[in-house]
Parts: sequence; structure tokens; C-alpha cells
Amino acid sequence: GNVSSDALLYVKEDLIIPQDISFYDLIATRARGKSGPLFNFDVHEDVRLGAVDARVEKDESHPGKVVERRWYDRNKHIFPASRWEIYDPAKEYGSYTIHGGEVNKKKK
Repeated sequence: GNVSSDALLYVKEDLIIPQDISFYDLIATRARGKSGPLFNFDVHEDVRLGAVDARVEKDESHPGKVVERRWYDRNKHIFPASRWEIYDPAKEYGSYTIHGGEVNKKKK
């Protein structure tokens, strides 16, 4: 069926990007997410030239996801949607783990 843009969410690096923030704003301000830059368009060496060394770290970002708001509302208590939060440009997303921190918690 048809879905209006208001019924869609864009999720990047476990952050729900509000619809009033443009891609231009995110790129121009070098917005950072939980695991680094949300978008990285820096110039890199052309990997098509010569052999590729798999040991060299790459700073490729993960693709974003577009989901229906009603799907999110039904599944926000289930992984991976349970990890998503609204992007806040003023917030520092410094400590981020792929396990959500539960692995690192010490028992008291």
C-alpha cells in the first residue's frame, strides 16, 4: 500500500533522524553518531588501484534504514529497535558498544 513520508522513519547508526533535519545539515555539520561520523565523504585513495590490504582499517559507515513508524511502534521493545533513540545534535554519543553495555556491567 501507499505510505506517506510522515509515516516513515530514517534510522542511521541506531539513531532515528528527525524529519526536520536534512541530510545536508548532517553532512555540513559533520554530525557524529554512536559509532563515529553519520556520513563521511572525505577523499580516500582509490581502492581500485592495486591490491587491497584487508588489514587496513576502513571508516566506512553502515547504510541507513527506512522503516514504517507503525512497525517501530510495534517492535520498539525488541532488538534492534530497542536500541534506537531520537538523534540529538547537542548530545555526545561517546561510549557505544555493540552489545548495549549489558556485557560490561559488573554484578554487585
